[in-house]
Amino acid sequence: MIPILQVDTLYGGYIPRKPVLHDITFALRPGEMIGLIGLNGAGKSTTIKHILGLLHPQKGTIRINGLTLKESPLPYRAAYAYVPESPELYEELTIKEHLELTALAYGLSKDVYTARSDALLAEFQMKDKLNSFSSHLSKGMKQKVMIMNAFLIEPSLYIIDEPFLGLDPLAIRSLLELMVRMKRKGASFLISSHILSTIEKYCDRYVVLHRGHIAAQGDLDEIRLQTGLPGASLDDLFYSLVQDEGGAT
Repeated sequence: MIPILQVDTLYGGYIPRKPVLHDITFALRPGEMIGLIGLNGAGKSTTIKHILGLLHPQKGTIRINGLTLKESPLPYRAAYAYVPESPELYEELTIKEHLELTALAYGLSKDVYTARSDALLAEFQMKDKLNSFSSHLSKGMKQKVMIMNAFLIEPSLYIIDEPFLGLDPLAIRSLLELMVRMKRKGASFLISSHILSTIEKYCDRYVVLHRGHIAAQGDLDEIRLQTGLPGASLDDLFYSLVQDEGGAT
């Protein structure tokens, strides 16, 4: 089975020949959820930017559905949806217009768009804000719009960076339930989050980054074996792996 996402021996960063990521290798399988965790500056955002194509690897390869960005830019980009930590919307567009623009860009039919958008608006309690401009929304509401746009297209891969920041408890629960439903349909998730107690309940495996290197990866039992801490929680495992100071940008 071809992984949805394959990162092989990735070296990269912002300055040529000065990588902050070193030998990053992991794979994300269909219907799997991986938690990408690390301290601030460990390299999580840098890894995500390479996957998105915002940064180019200095060494190594990244494939989505077996394709590299250079080989097949349109199929590569069409295969994923990205939810950033800080919501970025068009201030002159309403929520409805954001959703319609996304549907148009990804070629959704009118019937599919209507069914999916209605369900998402109800899920996140945003129906009464449909015609509101993004400049009039709170940060939490803006984040909901980003999430709705990502789930509207139902891609094979979701890349989500700190998804719970700014969301109220009800919206967090809605997001988690939506992720579980999409995962059951075969979608894969790469999630970067500091809320370890939450992602421990939902992720299948974890990639722990520290100082630009992979400190450990695998499911909980595999990481417990690597750290020699049988029965430990993800939080305790993480602390044991990253308690020395320092990090990558």
